[in-house]
Formats: sequence, structure tokens, C-alpha cells
Amino acid sequence: MLDKAGRKLSSLTFGPQGASLRGRLRVPGDKSISHRSLLLGALASGTSRITGLSAGLDVQATRRAVASFGATVERGANDGEWAVTGGKLAEPDDVIDVGNSGTAIRLMVGWAAAIDALTVLKGDRSIARRPMGRVVEPIRSMGASLDGRGNGSLPPLVVRGGHLHGIDYELPVPSAQVKGAILLAGVSAEGETTVRERHPTRVHTEEMLPLWGGRVRLGEGSVTVVPGPLSPCDFDVPGDPSQAAFWIVAACITPGSDLTVQNIYLGAQRAGFLAVLERMGANVEVAGFDDRRGVGDVRARFGPLVATQVGGAEIPGLIDEIPVLAVAAAFAEGATVFSDAGELRHKESDRVESTVGALRTLGVSAEGKPDGLVVEGNAGASLKGGIIDSEGDHRVAMSMAVASLRSVSPVTIDAWESVATSYPGFEEDFAICTSKRTS
Repeated sequence: MLDKAGRKLSSLTFGPQGASLRGRLRVPGDKSISHRSLLLGALASGTSRITGLSAGLDVQATRRAVASFGATVERGANDGEWAVTGGKLAEPDDVIDVGNSGTAIRLMVGWAAAIDALTVLKGDRSIARRPMGRVVEPIRSMGASLDGRGNGSLPPLVVRGGHLHGIDYELPVPSAQVKGAILLAGVSAEGETTVRERHPTRVHTEEMLPLWGGRVRLGEGSVTVVPGPLSPCDFDVPGDPSQAAFWIVAACITPGSDLTVQNIYLGAQRAGFLAVLERMGANVEVAGFDDRRGVGDVRARFGPLVATQVGGAEIPGLIDEIPVLAVAAAFAEGATVFSDAGELRHKESDRVESTVGALRTLGVSAEGKPDGLVVEGNAGASLKGGIIDSEGDHRVAMSMAVASLRSVSPVTIDAWESVATSYPGFEEDFAICTSKRTS
């Protein structure tokens, strides 16, 4: 298969399977938290030691970016261990390429705006289509100069930072990335910066800032950051719940499965997919939850599922898990409706269409809607296999690998290389969980 530029894309074939998922598994460090740990470590004066950092290409892009500003980023003795020495940041001498990471480019708009420097941010073809006006507008209102295609609505973006002032801003669209960008900019602004939310989003930035010495004040539906210097800290990145969701759903739909995924971040706005699975009747339970760190283990076992409605205020906390929840819905009795999720159309792919198209290829009845999708489930169904066009979307690719566990013939997933952006060890973990190698 070739992409639109004529480059050859890889494919990977799974199944047919017939193996249950057993045992215990650890997933990579949380991607969203990994990005923020690097950015905060680079802002702090001194050396922060980070363990459990995600090895995905998205996080590697952020690691290279902070180094371009003069932060020292050194690998530790073990995988996932890094030392970040920051505090003396300067103008990069080249364009910052975030690759395929929407989180990196949006967070860095605010992060770079706090630095008295000119920064040019670009990414791959997918990033060039991602809407940026929602983050450009508030950062401009803080005093930064920003430009880009479509008056700053599309990358590449040019940021002239420094000399910011605090703002009081209500997010028009729920976005933890935009909230995080504003708060990161507010660390170096004159006066306090407040972000208000009508619908709660992920709280990583406001949880992590105090660990690096930032001053944060939480209100009813709001978070305020008080400007001031940051100090280094030692930080352990917990397991990524979005990656854990693939294995939890896989165990729920595969007969004979009994799998525990360990050390997952299950804090505010990140465990929403578990609530959906519980409504569907899934056999999932949380054990060993650590309130201080928001981390626990999840045990998932096979069992019957029923359809549900997914929408409203819960969507921001599970938007990334919708493709794999759609796979769970394919094996539930009744029609599962995902609504209020129009943001899916602005991800690495139009994730509504790519998910619906992939499910239909495997014989599932699914339909796209302007703000979501409907999946008609069949609890006793087996999928027919086929060739999936993942459209270069890592979450769609991995979700269809999960679906292959119920296929009667092989499932080939094109553009498989996209999985390396977030979960380069997925194939190895798939083999560990099923005790069968992919081909």
C-alpha cells in the first residue's frame, strides 16, 4: 500500500486467533503525562529525574523539542529513565517538528509563548490539518504573537513569546491540551491565569504543576496558576489508560480471558472507558488503587455485554478510547450509540469514518453520524477478517488488532507503522497476552 505521497506503507496480519488473554501486563507510561513531565522538567531550574517515560514517537518529538531550546535530556540506566536539566532556555536554531503529535504542538504553543524567543512549530501531514485556532486565540490574548496558515488556524505556527500577562478564560470547547497550554504559559505571565471549564477535562497539568513547585488554585469548574519559578522533582509516569483499554476490551470480548493490567493511571477524566464497560456489563474490577497517585490495577474477564449510550460530559474523558469501545460494542447485544464526539473527526484521521470503515470491513454493522457513530452489536458473532485501511491512525490500527481476536480469518492492517507514535511495543505485548506471535 502507498500513501498519497507515493511512499510504501507497512502492514501487519493478525490471526485468526482463538487464544484467550491471560496473566498480568504492564503498559507503557502515559503519553499525555510524559509530554508534560518533559515540558515541566525543561522549565524548572535544576535536574528532574523521570521514570516510566513513554517510548512512543510522539513523546520522542517533545524530548527533542525541549533539547532544541537548550534543556539537557539524558537517558538513565534503565528503559524509560531520563534526566532533564532545564531553566536556561533560549531560541531554537531550527524548526521544531512534532511529528504526528497533536498534544505536543498544542501544549508547546503555550509553553514556547512563555519564552522570549521565536519558535516555528510544524508536524506531519496529519498535523497540518489539525485545528489550532482554539489554542492560538487564548495565547494571543496573553500577549504572544502567533501566526500560521489561515491566520493561525492551521500549522505550521510561528510563536513570538515572552512578556505575557495573565488572563481569565473560559474554554469554548472541552480540551485538556488547550487548558494545559494556557496554564504552562501562565507560569511565566504577569499576574494570575485562570481557565474555566463547562465540562471537566483531564487534570494532568494542574496535578503535575505543584510537583514542580508551581502554585495552583482549584475552584468550582476552574483552575488558576500563580506565576513563579519551577523547581525540579523526581517523577514516575504511571501506565497509560488509553493503552490499557486495548487489553481490557480484548479480555472482555475473548472467551476464556482473565487478564490484569497493572499500574494504570485511573485519575480524574481518564477512567471513563471503564465506566462505559461496566454499564455494558463487562467483568472488570479495580484493585490496589493508590489515592495519592491515582494509580491502580484493572482485572478484566470475558463475559456477555449489552449495548449502551455514550455521550455528553463523559466524552472528554474517553475520546481516545472510542475506537476500541466500538470494538466492544460490536459484541454487545443491541445498538451502542456514541454521540457528542465530533472531535473524533479532527484526530490523526477522521476517526469516525476510519473506525466505521474498519468495522464494516470485518462484517460489523456500523454507521457514522456528524458527532459520533452507531454500532449494531451481535454478542455471538465472529468477524470475517479482511484488509483494514487504518488511514495512518494508531488507535484505529490497534483497535482492529483487538477485533482480530474474534476473527475467523486473518485481519491485515495497513499503515501499521503509525502504532509506533504511541505504543511501539504493542506487537510484543499482543504476543505476550495471547501466547501467539503475530505474522
